[in-house]
Amino acid sequence: MTDNQRGEHREMVINVPVLARVEGEGALDLRIVSGELTECLLRIYEPPRLFERLLVGREFNEVPDVVARICGICPVAYQMSAVHAIEQAFGIDPGPWVRAMRRVLYCGEWIESHALHIHLLAAPDFFACGSVIELAAKQPDEVRRGLRLQELGNDLIRLLGGRAVHPVGVCPGGFYRAPTIGEVDTLRKRLHDALADAEALVEWTCSLELPVTSQSFNSVALRHSDEYPMNQGRLVSSIGLDISIENYPEYFREEHLGHSTALYSRHYPDGAAARDGDGQAYLVGPLARLNLNLDRMPAAVRAVTERCGIQFPTNNMFHSIVGRAVEILYAIHEAARLLDDYRVPVHPAVPVVPRAGEGYGATEAPRGLLWHHYEFDAAGHVRQAVIVPPTSQNQALIEQDLRTSLAEFGLDRQADELRQFAETVIRNYDPCISCATHFLRLKVRRE
Repeated sequence: MTDNQRGEHREMVINVPVLARVEGEGALDLRIVSGELTECLLRIYEPPRLFERLLVGREFNEVPDVVARICGICPVAYQMSAVHAIEQAFGIDPGPWVRAMRRVLYCGEWIESHALHIHLLAAPDFFACGSVIELAAKQPDEVRRGLRLQELGNDLIRLLGGRAVHPVGVCPGGFYRAPTIGEVDTLRKRLHDALADAEALVEWTCSLELPVTSQSFNSVALRHSDEYPMNQGRLVSSIGLDISIENYPEYFREEHLGHSTALYSRHYPDGAAARDGDGQAYLVGPLARLNLNLDRMPAAVRAVTERCGIQFPTNNMFHSIVGRAVEILYAIHEAARLLDDYRVPVHPAVPVVPRAGEGYGATEAPRGLLWHHYEFDAAGHVRQAVIVPPTSQNQALIEQDLRTSLAEFGLDRQADELRQFAETVIRNYDPCISCATHFLRLKVRRE
């Protein structure tokens, strides 16, 4: 961090070498010259992890367990997008029981991931705390409540996934094992008991002194005909996009920028993704989902949300913490509803016969849209894999948001204030940097 001043010309360089309270390794570089922000780079330097290439040549039934290792916080999302793509490629319909239980599994991930982010990563910012340890001294009951909710989410994942981290219970066609009635009854009671905690959490996040700000952004999410989007739907946006997930590459394109090992995804509203031109930054995640799908929430959840006084859709990114709390409440309602009618199936999975083909899968990870595309040979081996994670899709908007928000905050402030505020803005998006550092396209020129 340097601050050089000569006459009226003042230059400040702020380097945040390691972003705190985010998943993965990233940094932020800012340069302010004469009161103007001339450089704003979200620098993701975590080494590429090459998962897409690691999948090539593997059998289809290996894919769910491999992609689960992309993220320890949202492994279910990677498994769900993968199995949907595999089943589409092979013409498999797993049936209503599997679909319902996959939704329950996904609810567990939303609960644990959102609870972790709210209490351990984001909330300390609004109480002048550097960590959840400091926050627990000021808000002990609230932190305990958050840990209870996170534990509930982990146990819900364990119910169907076999374990909470990198679950191994998912397979193409369904699950390797169905829970017993006794196991489900225990968790169903805990879900109903947790509704009071979840409602209190929504009210608590709404009571936080969040910055009042507004910016223009395009929300992108799945939308289903009659349910809040999680693992099915068409792809829609706040500027009128409405396409099937198979058409994603026509309207969205990833590109590599030199300062980041994560790819940037941009939206091309006219469908000209294959042509040169300037794409637009866009938002995925809980705030985008609520902006586009609040009407798909059950009446009980909408009633709690309306009491908060926040009008959705909203253009205040600091409302993301409220959006995550609302989705925790929804996920508990939804998991309880689905498990209230639980029955043990004759078989927890349908048979899968591989064939040559390609398939697409798009589901809503806690952090937003997660898109997969696979091509298989006749024996069911992966020929090509493309995975577009949420953080890659949010990265351009994060940098755009930083430029706008820092200017509103005041570029003449001290460097430590700017650093703290910039990190708070970034944490609104809950970036999963490890997920975003996937495959880099390599171009070699020899002369």
